[in-house]
Amino acid sequence: MPKNKLVVENLSKQFGSNEVLQDISFSVEDGEFLSILGPSGCGKTTLLRILLGLEEAESGRIIKDGREITHLPPSQRKMGMVFQNYALFENMTVLGNVEYALKIQNGDRELARQTARRLLERVGLTGHLNKKPHTLSGGQQQRVALARTLAMNPDIILLDEPMSALDVETRLALRAEILSIQEEFGSTILYITHDQEEAFAMSDRIMVMDQGVIQQIDTPRRLMDHPANDYIRHFVIRNIQLKIDSLIRFAREEQ
Repeated sequence: MPKNKLVVENLSKQFGSNEVLQDISFSVEDGEFLSILGPSGCGKTTLLRILLGLEEAESGRIIKDGREITHLPPSQRKMGMVFQNYALFENMTVLGNVEYALKIQNGDRELARQTARRLLERVGLTGHLNKKPHTLSGGQQQRVALARTLAMNPDIILLDEPMSALDVETRLALRAEILSIQEEFGSTILYITHDQEEAFAMSDRIMVMDQGVIQQIDTPRRLMDHPANDYIRHFVIRNIQLKIDSLIRFAREEQ
């Protein structure tokens, strides 16, 4: 029987008079891929920053592996974050970026180098080890960021719109890579996106948010078959249908 890796209870967060998160509660199973889907400003990124320990909630609890971590510093939470803007060290090589995280963690330079090489090989960057990040494409930079996160051996990987700046072909390739890595490492993943099609293609379950509130959390199939309200029907189902219709029209034009 699957067990809960993460349990979030009644999280609330305000910035001044703006209530960004309102009584958020959900759980994530060990090894699950949960997408957090919603428009800009709905509270998705704030939620991830609270889970990681970069922001403090006004109220609520975070429980990981049965232990409360609500007030622990980020270094003690065993979570890794892949940021939208990659957050790589531009003065370091690709190999150096991944090594750096490992050397801080265990201090063994040789082991750090071996592990970094193995992970960069895993994400298809063997030929780019000595390059600086600015010489790489966006997709390659995101792979470096992913390898660096995997190097820390996190229990949970958090991804904040990691493909929003990439072209369609690169997004599709990186999407497959992330799913392959999840299967290989057995990772629990929380994935922020505003792209409905991306969420449906990758997720075990999808948590749809709007204005700091969870509108529905369910499997992609059940979201389509049993939408909880008009917001789900409009933001999720209607937008998916519009994309399908566009693809059908394009295919007909090409014939």
